[in-house]
Amino acid sequence: MKLVHPNEALFQGEKPFPAIPCCEHFAGSEKLITKALSFQEELGPIFDITCDCEDGAAAGQEKEHAEMIVKVLSSELNKHKMAGVRIHDYTHPSWKKDVDIILSGIGEIVSYITIPKSTTFSQVDEMVGYIKNKSNELKITKKIPIHILIETHGALKDVQQIATIDWVQVLDFGLMDFVSGHHGAIPASAMRSPGQFDHKLLSRAKSEVVAAAIGNGVIPAHNVTLDLKNTVVTHNDAKRAREEFGFLRMWSIYPTQIKAIVDGMKPDYSEVIDGAKILLEAQKSNWGPIQYAGELHDRATYRYFWEMLQTAKLSGMALPDDAVNAFFVK
Repeated sequence: MKLVHPNEALFQGEKPFPAIPCCEHFAGSEKLITKALSFQEELGPIFDITCDCEDGAAAGQEKEHAEMIVKVLSSELNKHKMAGVRIHDYTHPSWKKDVDIILSGIGEIVSYITIPKSTTFSQVDEMVGYIKNKSNELKITKKIPIHILIETHGALKDVQQIATIDWVQVLDFGLMDFVSGHHGAIPASAMRSPGQFDHKLLSRAKSEVVAAAIGNGVIPAHNVTLDLKNTVVTHNDAKRAREEFGFLRMWSIYPTQIKAIVDGMKPDYSEVIDGAKILLEAQKSNWGPIQYAGELHDRATYRYFWEMLQTAKLSGMALPDDAVNAFFVK
């Protein structure tokens, strides 16, 4: 009997849920982007890098900044091809030029494009439409994943619609802009823990972003931790975001945060081992129901464990050799 891969057996006719790293590291300048790429080579492909046009480019230097990103990501430094670009927002005159430069230069290798500060569904739809049309014009062969920042009242109001837009892969919650948009109704302390999780307006917003994302097959990504040096704080924020709110990805803005986020968000190792064993037995049974350790397992639990196994692999966790050979070796 031919053994069937879980992607074929468990998700027939469905849009597969994205399998991407749980950490996204932001870098704005050429120096910081180059450093981030060196960290990626050192740690392995366990995180993405977002090259920032929005906050990284000096006023009047937007074109040159985007061209610098193309140059760096086109070089041999970008070994893993796991880097995306945040463009300017809808109101900025450079956002279309950002798209033109990025797609013309690295359209086939850019991992994603991030859109910030949208205020309505129609804005996001127009920007994604422009990216699609430019991609078609340039004959780029892949769908370029789009990440959308939810950091305004309007974007949160339209979040369910935004999550349905074709090519959208991630919804990012932008904490600081969201707090500042409340005109003092949320205290500055809520930009840090525990306030960022406990304040009612923020817990509501985060929950709505996660529900909209996961309900539409999109990854929800959590905001940054402002404390740059204390890795325990970053780790705890990542763990709480994952376990209490369901975020599956988180931003890093400082190199020491990368490993803390990955460790805080990766699955429990004992569950990973059990999941690998369950999936191997299920594959032998052609994905019919099985018993494992006295419990019944079927397609519902298989899907859960398969997505967990992919997350573990992307986090750099060591998986059993038989599971690697069965599910990850082409």
